[in-house]
Amino acid sequence: MKVIFLNLCSVLILFNCTQKKQESLSVQAVPIDGRVAGNIIVGPSVLNDPDRFVWGGSVVKGDDDKYHMLYSTWECGDSIPSFSNSWVLNSKIAYAVSDYPDRDFKFQKIVLRGKALEGDSTAWDAQMVHNPHIKKFNNKYYLYYGAGKDPGMQPVGSKGEHVNKRNRVQQSQCIGVIEFNSFEDLMNGKYKRFDTPLLKPRTRVKPNNIVNPSPEGTAPKPDNIIVVNPSVVQRPSDGKYLLYFKGNFYNPGWRGVHGVAIGDSPIGPFTATDDFVFDIRNKDGTIASGEDPYVWYHNTNKKFYVVLKDFTGKITTGQPGLALLESIDGIKWTKPKESFFLKKEVILKSGDTLHVNRLERPQLLIDEDGTPKVLYSACALINVNPTQKGESFNVHIPLKH
Repeated sequence: MKVIFLNLCSVLILFNCTQKKQESLSVQAVPIDGRVAGNIIVGPSVLNDPDRFVWGGSVVKGDDDKYHMLYSTWECGDSIPSFSNSWVLNSKIAYAVSDYPDRDFKFQKIVLRGKALEGDSTAWDAQMVHNPHIKKFNNKYYLYYGAGKDPGMQPVGSKGEHVNKRNRVQQSQCIGVIEFNSFEDLMNGKYKRFDTPLLKPRTRVKPNNIVNPSPEGTAPKPDNIIVVNPSVVQRPSDGKYLLYFKGNFYNPGWRGVHGVAIGDSPIGPFTATDDFVFDIRNKDGTIASGEDPYVWYHNTNKKFYVVLKDFTGKITTGQPGLALLESIDGIKWTKPKESFFLKKEVILKSGDTLHVNRLERPQLLIDEDGTPKVLYSACALINVNPTQKGESFNVHIPLKH
């Protein structure tokens, strides 16, 4: 009788483990500690700066048990172009730290700038650095970022003749990385920065207003014109590093598409594949437009997941917001049962729900199993594109599974 009881327990444990592995991944936003002040939210759950725009932030827990954030920021004010231009021309990467994962992040210093500010206007990342993504692999830290430079006025009669500086820089964006051992080293400028990008586009296909276009008839790859919005994860099955990125398609209007590059180490070299990833299709066969992917591996569910901005709602349920997709191998992606991750809203502890204009650049803090614990998102209550007032911020939203 005793043996039968033990076997029954084993069966129940196995059943429970199998059930756990097959759980769907869905989250609920926890109300944040903040209040509305003019056109921004202020409070412990928000990082903002009266002298600067604040945008996407990425967080990692350090060996010191503190939480370290790298985020995009740049100056604001009457002498600075509006948001839609100034991020391309002026973005820098700043460092903040907190004892808590979801509040009280304090600015420390600007840790990475375009190399033109250090006297090198020819560097691939001369003009700006943007959209940081921080990861820890093998006891070292890797800060992935997008960056660009101004290639200068284009020849008369070329497809790029009428492209202005803002768009020349935007079209030059590639992905880079810096490597460092500790955040103390990062603060002191002790990091390895590379003279060439980690990944750059293979094709440059656009009907008009394009710098250095590919030959006529070229079929655009996923890494078309630009590679931006890096997200890096190590694949458990073979130890390879997968670098996800966004490229731009024009057919005829703009849409964001995504690809993946594969490497043997966190600093590459990375080789882009021809696979389109996160490629949920519209009724006409085109890829639904999205951007800002954050990819991770769930150790319990044995799957990759991605959260990304869904511009139109066509990736999920018809409502713009943050979408969730899943994959077994990191290459082929499908919709899970629950494909809507979060609405474009922020819930305050006061009970108020704020329907925001922007909620993007999602970055997550993941526990050891692979469950999301905190969402860090670039946010704005208003359309910030025309403003010079720095009315953008990063919001830290705790998540319940």
